[in-house]
Amino acid sequence: MASKLHLETALTPDGWRHDVVATIDHGSIVSIVPAGATNTQRISGVVVPGLPNLHSHAFQRAMAGLTERRGSETDSFWSWREAMYRFVERLCPDDLEAIAAFAYMEMLEAGFTSVAEFHYLHHQPDGRPYDNIAEMSQRIVAAADFVGIGLTLLPVLYRQGGFLGEPPSAAQRRFINDRDSYARLMETKVPGGTIGIAPHSLRAVTTDDLKWAATTWRGKPAHIHVSEQTREVDDCLAAHGKRPVDLLMDTVEIDTCWFLIHATHADDGEIARMARSKATVGLCPITEANLGDGLFDLPSLLARGGRFGVGSDSNVRISAADELRTLEYGQRLFHRRRNVLGDPARSTGRRLFDGALGPSAIAPGRRADFVVLHDEGLQGDSVLDHWLFAADNTAIKSVYCAGIQKVQNGRHVDRETMAVRYRQTIDRLMVSI
Repeated sequence: MASKLHLETALTPDGWRHDVVATIDHGSIVSIVPAGATNTQRISGVVVPGLPNLHSHAFQRAMAGLTERRGSETDSFWSWREAMYRFVERLCPDDLEAIAAFAYMEMLEAGFTSVAEFHYLHHQPDGRPYDNIAEMSQRIVAAADFVGIGLTLLPVLYRQGGFLGEPPSAAQRRFINDRDSYARLMETKVPGGTIGIAPHSLRAVTTDDLKWAATTWRGKPAHIHVSEQTREVDDCLAAHGKRPVDLLMDTVEIDTCWFLIHATHADDGEIARMARSKATVGLCPITEANLGDGLFDLPSLLARGGRFGVGSDSNVRISAADELRTLEYGQRLFHRRRNVLGDPARSTGRRLFDGALGPSAIAPGRRADFVVLHDEGLQGDSVLDHWLFAADNTAIKSVYCAGIQKVQNGRHVDRETMAVRYRQTIDRLMVSI
């Protein structure tokens, strides 16, 4: 049955519009027309499209704050990864579902209305598959469904421990699949969402595996970690005589279906290739800062007409506004000037928001995902600037997913249920340390 919402102020592809009615049917926007005299549910505040979260490892939300102690002078991504491997040994399916639900709830409260879950925790702690090989994937689907967030499930193809067939370590045994078992994972049903492929990285799959996955599921969303660390670049050059982005693009056809995650250490030539391919570079500024990864040269990508989006990755902090603010502030620190990612035609907040929006929009044919901001007496793009650079999550009044209100007064309608389950899970996990 169709429903109608009267939007007092809304950001549409035609710009800011006032007093429009959005008709919604089966979770999608059917039409947007000027408001008439009919009695329609009114949404007060400034309505903007929900942002897509392009990259999440939901289970890592439970690690937030547990790795902020230096172990050595060379503490880095690689030492953090060892801590993550130790943590992941403890997680059972119930734990994963509870943690994912809590993380997805926080995403909705923070302005993300869809998430691409880069999911590699597949098997039991000893590496044996569960009786249902998709047990963990289905827990992700169940968590997203309960919360109401849009989901792109990305089962990860993880085949080796490093370049040139390096055997996986014991700590990676929960991640490993052969082609047959991976194909079974790709049969996981995602009601109301979609599924895509996720070759973990060029170090974790062979080039033949990469070609196989890209060919078998051509046209599906495809995500891959690439060039996150300088060591990865060095190892790729040693193994293949090519830099990671070049190797990727020389191996498979990269197009608009592809999302290249991080690409932190791509050089100028690789950035030009990414821009020409129309793939999306998935940046995770909070995680990249937390792990000391480095800064991607986003101005160079934008100057070439390239595409970007943001993701919460390790979920050490969940905030759409903070991801975009950190993205801009990193560039300000590096270039020592202000409004680096802005342009003369619009405010910097609007430029960041538009860039990260991807296909989301308050427009017919799109999913009815809305974030309602307090107007604070501000007008137009200033509302976005206030959200991204000043107010953060406190600017969010309510959130609608597929036309259904999921966040009221800044809090998910089922927050208490998920918070209790999450706390019980964390208490048990901490006892086991």
